Amino acid sequence: MLFYTVVHPMSFHHIPVLLEETIATLNPQASGLYLDCTLGGGGHSEAILNADSKCRLIGLDRDPDAIKAATKRLKPYKERVQLVHTTYAHYLSETDTTFNGILLDVGVSSHQLDTPQRGFSFQHDGPLDMRMNPENGLSASEWIDRIELKKLTEILFKFGEEPRARQIARAIIEGRPWQTTKALADCVARASGYKNSKTHPATRTFQAIRIAINNELDELLSGLTDALKRLAPNGILAVISFHSLEDRIVKRMLRSAAGYNAPKDIYGHPVNPPYGTLIHRKGLDGARYDSHNPRARSARLRAFQRSPLSSPIHLGV
Repeated sequence: MLFYTVVHPMSFHHIPVLLEETIATLNPQASGLYLDCTLGGGGHSEAILNADSKCRLIGLDRDPDAIKAATKRLKPYKERVQLVHTTYAHYLSETDTTFNGILLDVGVSSHQLDTPQRGFSFQHDGPLDMRMNPENGLSASEWIDRIELKKLTEILFKFGEEPRARQIARAIIEGRPWQTTKALADCVARASGYKNSKTHPATRTFQAIRIAINNELDELLSGLTDALKRLAPNGILAVISFHSLEDRIVKRMLRSAAGYNAPKDIYGHPVNPPYGTLIHRKGLDGARYDSHNPRARSARLRAFQRSPLSSPIHLGV
């Protein structure tokens, strides 16, 4: 049986990635309303609130530990802050509120990676969980127990970009049940046959399983679509992604909103005008702009600013 240990909010830690660049991109304004879709430890939210003494913020997170920690950290800002325990895709699909700035810092947090009881990392042995909200859904252990070989192979290849997906999936299925992160990581290392790799052989497998059980890419696609619609005129959407699967979705969505690859009429003119512009055309690389933070080495910040026009955004992507 797997046990989930609640971590005290004071122990929650998360190193905000590309913090200065993100705040400069969002450029918080007086009386503006901002949405932090992935609250984490509240570092980005706190910086937004500090950037202007009159701006307000709504913070979201599916992780109850994050909500508890951010509630304590952001308490001094009183009525300027509202925190909601939910997924950002669900919130954005339900709200009619428009925002002057929206931030998505997608992926797993430092706290989740560094807390063994959460089961995200093979660097620390712990129960095989990986749920961003441990109160809902199947744990990774339960999920693996139910999945078929063909489906697991597809997920390791698609979400982990793992070239040896089939042999790893077969070893995982044959070794069931799995209870701990270390046992699963050791199995993957043996099955993969990788030697002298710069990264642990289980890195791509753990990423794929985590993405699958948390439905991360569907959440990102849905959330981005609605986030663009919820931008006020001149509003800014900033997104920090951490691997190529996420970044491809973000890049495609923001470029579409900015009019790149838009359908053209017989005269070569776009059928629909762009809804705004890209702020960082190629994105900002975390390894360059946030080199002091080890967790930023694979990060990329992309951003989009809506035009002053108030026409609704409809993306055919």
